[in-house]
Amino acid sequence: MQVLKDKIEAEGVVIQNSLLKVDSFLNHQLDPELMVKLGEEFAHRFKDNKVTKVLTIESSGIAVAIMVGLALKVPVVFERKKKSAVCNDDVYSTTVYSFTKNESNYVTVAKELLTAGENVMIIDDFLANGEAALGLTHIVEQAGAHVAGIGIVIEKSFQPGAEKLQKAGYRVESLVRIKSFSNGQVNYV
Repeated sequence: MQVLKDKIEAEGVVIQNSLLKVDSFLNHQLDPELMVKLGEEFAHRFKDNKVTKVLTIESSGIAVAIMVGLALKVPVVFERKKKSAVCNDDVYSTTVYSFTKNESNYVTVAKELLTAGENVMIIDDFLANGEAALGLTHIVEQAGAHVAGIGIVIEKSFQPGAEKLQKAGYRVESLVRIKSFSNGQVNYV
């Protein structure tokens, strides 16, 4: 997706040839026009999958997931990383490891928000080792729902995440695939 590549080139910062900082438009500050375009692109790619719900993990994936939900006219659910005071224990749960933050999070979704038979599209901002996306698939499967596919904004294809998810039988659609970082530059697939 050229508009996303252009944004990465203009504002992304490569850190130690392993991380891409996109705080100015995706992870800390949002570019609303870009979020709409990302949502429309994912909706276009999954238009024939009869998606009934969009699922993401709390934080950076929410903005894109909302735009996908808006484009597909379906609700958006996000996994919580911390238990809410108003949430009871009737939840689906799993543990998700974050490569970027180097920590594990216990995440939950209220059972009333995901039900058997739903066709759920998963959205995440980055794909590196696939742990967050796999955690989301575990939640969907606990609910007896079906994973319609996994939409990734930025995939680091030099890490095993996409291959791991595809081997598990999931369709993965990444808007941008990064082959490598070198000398502070992003090299695309």
